[in-house]
Amino acid sequence: MKHADFLRRHPVFTGQELAAHLAVHGEVGPRGQEALLAYYRRRGRILRIRQGLYAVIPQGSDPESYPVDPYLVAAKLTPDAVLSHHTALEFHGRAYSVWGHRIYSAARPPGPLTFQSQVYRGSRFPTTLRRTGAEHTDIQQVERAGVPVRVTSLERTLVDAVDRPDLAGGWEEVWRSLASIEFLEMDRVVAYAVELDNATTIARVGFVVSQHRDTWMITDRQLQPLRDRRPKRPHYLDRSRRESGRLVKEWNLVVPPDVLDGTWGEVL
Repeated sequence: MKHADFLRRHPVFTGQELAAHLAVHGEVGPRGQEALLAYYRRRGRILRIRQGLYAVIPQGSDPESYPVDPYLVAAKLTPDAVLSHHTALEFHGRAYSVWGHRIYSAARPPGPLTFQSQVYRGSRFPTTLRRTGAEHTDIQQVERAGVPVRVTSLERTLVDAVDRPDLAGGWEEVWRSLASIEFLEMDRVVAYAVELDNATTIARVGFVVSQHRDTWMITDRQLQPLRDRRPKRPHYLDRSRRESGRLVKEWNLVVPPDVLDGTWGEVL
Protein backbone atom coordinates (compact mmCIF):
# COMPACT_ATOMS: atom_id res chain seq x y z
CA MET A 1 0.00 0.00 0.00
CA LYS A 2 2.86 2.41 0.72
CA HIS A 3 4.04 2.20 -2.89
CA ALA A 4 0.51 2.34 -4.28
CA ASP A 5 -0.04 5.61 -2.40
CA PHE A 6 3.12 7.06 -3.98
CA LEU A 7 1.88 6.14 -7.45
CA ARG A 8 -1.51 7.66 -6.72
CA ARG A 9 0.04 10.96 -5.69
CA HIS A 10 2.63 11.05 -8.50
CA PRO A 11 0.97 10.46 -11.91
CA VAL A 12 4.31 11.45 -13.46
CA PHE A 13 7.43 11.02 -11.36
CA THR A 14 11.21 11.06 -11.54
CA GLY A 15 13.68 8.50 -10.32
CA GLN A 16 14.82 10.97 -7.66
CA GLU A 17 11.28 11.30 -6.31
CA LEU A 18 10.92 7.53 -6.14
CA ALA A 19 14.30 7.21 -4.39
CA ALA A 20 13.24 9.79 -1.79
CA HIS A 21 10.00 7.88 -1.20
CA LEU A 22 11.85 4.60 -0.74
CA ALA A 23 14.38 6.18 1.61
CA VAL A 24 11.56 7.33 3.90
CA HIS A 25 10.56 3.68 4.22
CA GLY A 26 14.11 2.49 4.84
CA GLU A 27 14.63 1.12 1.34
CA VAL A 28 17.91 2.66 0.21
CA GLY A 29 19.91 1.76 -2.89
CA PRO A 30 19.40 1.42 -6.63
CA ARG A 31 18.56 -2.30 -6.57
CA GLY A 32 15.35 -1.83 -4.63
CA GLN A 33 14.30 0.99 -6.92
CA GLU A 34 15.05 -1.00 -10.06
CA ALA A 35 13.15 -4.01 -8.71
CA LEU A 36 10.11 -1.91 -7.87
CA LEU A 37 10.09 -0.23 -11.28
CA ALA A 38 10.45 -3.58 -13.03
CA TYR A 39 7.59 -5.04 -10.99
CA TYR A 40 5.16 -2.26 -11.84
CA ARG A 41 6.24 -2.13 -15.47
CA ARG A 42 5.54 -5.85 -15.84
CA ARG A 43 2.07 -5.23 -14.43
CA GLY A 44 1.45 -2.42 -16.90
CA ARG A 45 1.22 0.20 -14.16
CA ILE A 46 4.27 2.25 -15.14
CA LEU A 47 5.36 3.58 -18.52
CA ARG A 48 8.91 4.80 -19.09
CA ILE A 49 8.94 8.23 -20.74
CA ARG A 50 12.71 8.48 -20.84
CA GLN A 51 15.55 7.54 -18.54
CA GLY A 52 14.64 8.63 -15.03
CA LEU A 53 11.11 9.76 -15.88
CA TYR A 54 7.96 7.61 -15.63
CA ALA A 55 4.19 7.87 -15.95
CA VAL A 56 1.65 5.95 -13.87
CA ILE A 57 -0.99 4.02 -15.81
CA PRO A 58 -4.34 3.59 -14.04
CA GLN A 59 -5.42 0.06 -13.22
CA GLY A 60 -7.08 -1.54 -16.24
CA SER A 61 -5.79 1.03 -18.79
CA ASP A 62 -3.61 0.11 -21.76
CA PRO A 63 -0.04 1.45 -21.34
CA GLU A 64 0.29 1.75 -25.11
CA SER A 65 -2.72 4.02 -25.57
CA TYR A 66 -3.29 5.76 -22.23
CA PRO A 67 -2.78 9.53 -22.73
CA VAL A 68 -0.22 10.87 -20.26
CA ASP A 69 -0.80 14.51 -19.27
CA PRO A 70 1.70 16.48 -21.42
CA TYR A 71 1.83 19.38 -18.97
CA LEU A 72 3.05 17.05 -16.22
CA VAL A 73 5.64 15.53 -18.55
CA ALA A 74 7.01 18.95 -19.52
CA ALA A 75 7.03 20.07 -15.89
CA LYS A 76 9.14 17.06 -14.85
CA LEU A 77 11.74 17.05 -17.64
CA THR A 78 14.19 19.02 -15.48
CA PRO A 79 14.09 19.88 -11.77
CA ASP A 80 13.68 23.58 -12.63
CA ALA A 81 11.32 23.23 -15.62
CA VAL A 82 8.76 26.00 -16.15
CA LEU A 83 5.95 25.73 -18.70
CA SER A 84 6.48 28.65 -21.06
CA HIS A 85 5.81 30.22 -24.44
CA HIS A 86 3.04 28.46 -26.40
CA THR A 87 2.58 25.80 -23.73
CA ALA A 88 1.97 28.54 -21.15
CA LEU A 89 -0.56 30.17 -23.51
CA GLU A 90 -2.34 26.81 -23.74
CA PHE A 91 -2.16 26.28 -19.99
CA HIS A 92 -3.75 29.69 -19.42
CA GLY A 93 -6.41 28.90 -22.02
CA ARG A 94 -5.24 31.66 -24.38
CA ALA A 95 -3.64 29.77 -27.27
CA TYR A 96 -5.41 30.30 -30.57
CA SER A 97 -4.65 26.80 -31.82
CA VAL A 98 -3.27 23.50 -30.57
CA TRP A 99 0.41 22.99 -31.33
CA GLY A 100 2.26 19.67 -31.36
CA HIS A 101 5.18 21.12 -29.39
CA ARG A 102 5.35 21.39 -25.61
CA ILE A 103 7.71 24.17 -24.58
CA TYR A 104 9.36 24.57 -21.20
CA SER A 105 12.17 26.76 -19.92
CA ALA A 106 15.09 25.59 -17.81
CA ALA A 107 18.70 26.47 -17.04
CA ARG A 108 20.10 23.47 -18.94
CA PRO A 109 17.34 21.74 -20.89
CA PRO A 110 18.24 18.43 -22.54
CA GLY A 111 17.62 17.78 -26.23
CA PRO A 112 14.10 17.42 -27.65
CA LEU A 113 11.98 14.47 -26.61
CA THR A 114 9.19 12.89 -28.66
CA PHE A 115 6.58 11.05 -26.60
CA GLN A 116 3.03 10.11 -27.56
CA SER A 117 3.16 12.27 -30.72
CA GLN A 118 4.20 15.34 -28.73
CA VAL A 119 7.58 17.04 -29.16
CA TYR A 120 8.96 18.39 -25.88
CA ARG A 121 11.41 21.21 -26.45
CA GLY A 122 13.35 23.04 -23.78
CA SER A 123 14.47 26.66 -23.98
CA ARG A 124 17.20 28.13 -21.82
CA PHE A 125 16.19 30.86 -19.44
CA PRO A 126 17.15 34.29 -20.88
CA THR A 127 20.80 35.17 -20.32
CA THR A 128 20.06 38.28 -18.27
CA LEU A 129 17.88 36.29 -15.88
CA ARG A 130 20.51 33.59 -15.46
CA ARG A 131 23.16 36.21 -14.83
CA THR A 132 21.18 37.81 -12.02
CA GLY A 133 19.61 34.64 -10.62
CA ALA A 134 16.15 35.87 -11.58
CA GLU A 135 15.08 32.89 -13.69
CA HIS A 136 11.84 32.49 -11.76
CA THR A 137 10.69 36.09 -12.08
CA ASP A 138 6.91 36.28 -12.51
CA ILE A 139 6.28 32.53 -12.36
CA GLN A 140 3.24 30.91 -10.82
CA GLN A 141 3.06 27.55 -9.07
CA VAL A 142 -0.22 25.74 -9.49
CA GLU A 143 -1.45 22.21 -8.89
CA ARG A 144 -2.38 19.88 -11.69
CA ALA A 145 -3.68 16.44 -10.71
CA GLY A 146 -2.25 17.16 -7.28
CA VAL A 147 1.24 17.81 -8.66
CA PRO A 148 2.91 21.24 -8.26
CA VAL A 149 3.59 22.73 -11.69
CA ARG A 150 5.46 25.95 -12.48
CA VAL A 151 4.19 28.12 -15.35
CA THR A 152 5.02 31.62 -16.51
CA SER A 153 2.39 34.21 -15.65
CA LEU A 154 0.27 35.56 -18.47
CA GLU A 155 2.28 38.80 -18.30
CA ARG A 156 5.64 37.04 -18.62
CA THR A 157 4.21 34.69 -21.24
CA LEU A 158 3.33 37.65 -23.46
CA VAL A 159 6.89 38.97 -23.31
CA ASP A 160 8.47 35.54 -23.79
CA ALA A 161 6.25 34.82 -26.79
CA VAL A 162 7.07 38.16 -28.40
CA ASP A 163 10.77 37.62 -27.64
CA ARG A 164 10.75 34.10 -29.15
CA PRO A 165 7.75 33.78 -31.49
CA ASP A 166 9.33 30.62 -32.92
CA LEU A 167 8.58 28.96 -29.56
CA ALA A 168 5.02 30.25 -29.59
CA GLY A 169 3.84 29.05 -33.00
CA GLY A 170 4.93 32.08 -35.05
CA TRP A 171 3.75 35.67 -35.27
CA GLU A 172 0.24 34.90 -36.47
CA GLU A 173 -0.36 32.45 -33.64
CA VAL A 174 1.06 34.92 -31.12
CA TRP A 175 -1.08 37.76 -32.45
CA ARG A 176 -4.30 35.75 -32.50
CA SER A 177 -3.59 34.27 -29.06
CA LEU A 178 -2.97 37.65 -27.45
CA ALA A 179 -6.19 38.99 -28.96
CA SER A 180 -8.12 36.69 -26.59
CA ILE A 181 -6.69 38.33 -23.47
CA GLU A 182 -9.10 40.74 -21.80
CA PHE A 183 -6.82 42.13 -19.10
CA LEU A 184 -3.15 42.28 -18.18
CA GLU A 185 -1.23 43.89 -15.34
CA MET A 186 0.76 46.13 -17.65
CA ASP A 187 3.28 47.26 -15.05
CA ARG A 188 4.37 43.63 -14.71
CA VAL A 189 4.66 43.27 -18.49
CA VAL A 190 6.82 46.39 -18.69
CA ALA A 191 8.98 45.44 -15.68
CA TYR A 192 9.76 42.00 -17.09
CA ALA A 193 10.45 43.33 -20.60
CA VAL A 194 12.87 45.90 -19.15
CA GLU A 195 14.54 43.18 -17.05
CA LEU A 196 15.38 41.23 -20.21
CA ASP A 197 17.45 44.26 -21.29
CA ASN A 198 17.08 43.65 -25.05
CA ALA A 199 16.17 46.72 -27.13
CA THR A 200 14.56 44.72 -29.94
CA THR A 201 12.43 42.70 -27.54
CA ILE A 202 11.44 45.85 -25.68
CA ALA A 203 10.38 47.50 -28.94
CA ARG A 204 8.42 44.41 -29.97
CA VAL A 205 6.59 44.38 -26.64
CA GLY A 206 5.88 48.08 -26.94
CA PHE A 207 4.53 47.68 -30.44
CA VAL A 208 2.35 44.67 -29.56
CA VAL A 209 0.83 46.11 -26.40
CA SER A 210 0.24 49.50 -28.04
CA GLN A 211 -1.92 47.72 -30.60
CA HIS A 212 -4.16 46.67 -27.69
CA ARG A 213 -3.98 50.00 -25.90
CA ASP A 214 -7.75 50.44 -25.50
CA THR A 215 -8.57 46.80 -24.64
CA TRP A 216 -5.88 46.54 -21.97
CA MET A 217 -6.33 50.14 -20.78
CA ILE A 218 -2.68 51.05 -21.26
CA THR A 219 -1.49 54.53 -20.39
CA ASP A 220 1.35 56.55 -21.89
CA ARG A 221 3.02 56.48 -18.48
CA GLN A 222 3.17 52.69 -18.61
CA LEU A 223 4.61 52.69 -22.14
CA GLN A 224 7.26 55.32 -21.48
CA PRO A 225 9.89 52.96 -19.94
CA LEU A 226 9.66 50.88 -23.12
CA ARG A 227 9.96 53.94 -25.39
CA ASP A 228 13.03 55.04 -23.45
CA ARG A 229 14.74 51.71 -24.23
CA ARG A 230 13.71 51.20 -27.86
CA PRO A 231 16.47 50.70 -30.48
CA LYS A 232 18.27 53.85 -31.56
CA ARG A 233 18.13 52.68 -35.18
CA PRO A 234 15.32 50.83 -36.99
CA HIS A 235 15.21 47.08 -36.29
CA TYR A 236 13.19 44.42 -38.06
CA LEU A 237 10.30 43.03 -36.09
CA ASP A 238 11.24 39.59 -37.42
CA ARG A 239 14.96 39.38 -38.14
CA SER A 240 14.53 35.97 -39.79
CA ARG A 241 12.32 37.48 -42.51
CA ARG A 242 14.02 40.87 -43.09
CA GLU A 243 11.38 41.73 -45.68
CA SER A 244 10.12 45.11 -46.67
CA GLY A 245 7.61 46.63 -44.34
CA ARG A 246 6.57 49.87 -42.75
CA LEU A 247 8.60 51.71 -40.18
CA VAL A 248 6.68 52.25 -36.95
CA LYS A 249 8.57 55.29 -35.70
CA GLU A 250 7.23 55.06 -32.16
CA TRP A 251 9.17 51.82 -31.69
CA ASN A 252 11.80 52.05 -34.46
CA LEU A 253 10.53 48.74 -35.88
CA VAL A 254 10.13 47.69 -39.49
CA VAL A 255 6.90 45.69 -39.37
CA PRO A 256 5.68 43.41 -42.20
CA PRO A 257 2.31 44.50 -43.63
CA ASP A 258 0.55 41.26 -42.64
CA VAL A 259 1.48 41.81 -38.98
CA LEU A 260 0.73 45.53 -39.04
CA ASP A 261 -2.65 45.11 -40.73
CA GLY A 262 -3.58 41.67 -39.41
CA THR A 263 -3.94 40.32 -42.95
CA TRP A 264 -2.77 36.77 -42.43
CA GLY A 265 -4.32 35.15 -45.47
CA GLU A 266 -5.94 31.85 -44.57
CA VAL A 267 -7.56 31.57 -41.19
CA LEU A 268 -5.89 28.91 -39.08
